[in-house]
Amino acid sequence: MTILFIYLVTDFGSGSANEQGAELSQKAPDLRAPTLGGPVSYSSAVKAASPAVVNINTEKVVTVRNHPFFSDPLFKQMFGNELVGGSAGRKRVENSLGSGVIINADGYVLTNNHVIQGADAIQVSLKDGRSSLAKVIGTDPETDIALLKIDLDQLPVITIGDSERLEIGDVVLAIGNPFGVGQTVTMGIVSATGRTQLGINTFENFIQTDAAINPGNSGGALVDAYGRLIGINTAIFSHSGGSQGVGFAIPSKMAKNIMEQLIKHGHAVRGWIGFEGHALTPKLAESLQLDSHDGLIITAIVRNSPAHKAGLEPGDLITGIDGNKLKNGHDALAVITGKQPGEKVTLLVKRDGREYSVTATTIARPPQAISEVKE
Repeated sequence: MTILFIYLVTDFGSGSANEQGAELSQKAPDLRAPTLGGPVSYSSAVKAASPAVVNINTEKVVTVRNHPFFSDPLFKQMFGNELVGGSAGRKRVENSLGSGVIINADGYVLTNNHVIQGADAIQVSLKDGRSSLAKVIGTDPETDIALLKIDLDQLPVITIGDSERLEIGDVVLAIGNPFGVGQTVTMGIVSATGRTQLGINTFENFIQTDAAINPGNSGGALVDAYGRLIGINTAIFSHSGGSQGVGFAIPSKMAKNIMEQLIKHGHAVRGWIGFEGHALTPKLAESLQLDSHDGLIITAIVRNSPAHKAGLEPGDLITGIDGNKLKNGHDALAVITGKQPGEKVTLLVKRDGREYSVTATTIARPPQAISEVKE
C-alpha cells in the first residue's frame, strides 16, 4: 500500500449501594454545562479570519506533443496539417485551484509555492466577491512559500499569531477552498509540532493537525480559536489521496520570516558555511566509542568555504552551536541558515578527544548548496 505526501492544490471503595450512589452524585460533574473554560462556538474566529482567506486560480499553457504517427508525410498528405494539428503539437491551458491569505493592507498574499509554480496567470478571488490578477513578488521552493501581490483597496487582513506558543491539543481551524467548492472551515487540534524529516521540503518545521485538509486547501490559513494565523496549510499524509486526519502546515513564524525576505530581496536569504554532515546515530556513536549520540559528524568540507577557512575538518564532531547543545543535525541546519550573511556562528567541536570552539562567518547560501545534513 502506498503512502503519499500530497500537496493540497483540498475504584469505589466500600459501602451500600445507596451510600455509593450518594457519594457519586456528590462528586460527579454537571454534564449539562462545560466544566472547562472555552468557547462553545468558533464563529467569531471564523468571522475574524475568513475574509482574509482567498481562492487562487492559476492558468498554465502547456504544449502537448502529437504522436509521431501524425508527423508521417503520408498521413499529412491524406488528412492535412490542420486536421492533425501539425508536428509541433498543440497548446492546452491547465487550470489549478489553491488558497492564500492576505497578510497586509498593501495587498500581499501568502500561499504555497506549489500552488502557483509555473503559472502564466494567477487570479485571486476574495470572499466579498472581488477578484484581481496577482503578481508574484517572490518564491522560496525550499520552504514552499510564495508571496503574491494584488491591487485592491480596503482589503481584509488576517492577524498573525505566534506559532511558537502553540501546544499539542490546542484547537485550530483550517480555512481554504477544498476541491474548488468554495470557502470551507474545518476544525481539529494541534496533533504535533516541530515535525521534520518528512521529505516534503528542504526546511521543515511543520505543525501537524487533524483538521480536515484536502486538495485546494494548499496555501490556506490554519488559525487558532481566536482567528489568528498560526500556519499555512501545505500537505497531507494519505494512503488514498483524501484527508485522513494527518495534515501539515508551515508555522506562521517561518512564513512571516520568508515573506519579509521576499519583500526585501525577492528571494530567501540564508546563511551558509559549507560543510556536509551526518546525524550521529546510536550505532555510529557506539562505533566511535562516544557516550552520547547527540551531535553531527562532518563528512565533507567545501574548499575555500567559511567552514574550511575556520579550520573545520571531515571527521569533526559538532556537539554544540552558539552556546546550545546540539541534539541533531537539523538543529545545526536551522541555526546556520537562520543567520544573515556576515553573521558569525560558533561551533563546539570534538576532535581526537579534545573539545574546542570554532567560529565561522556565514555567507549567502548558494542556490544549489550541498545538503548540509544527512540522516
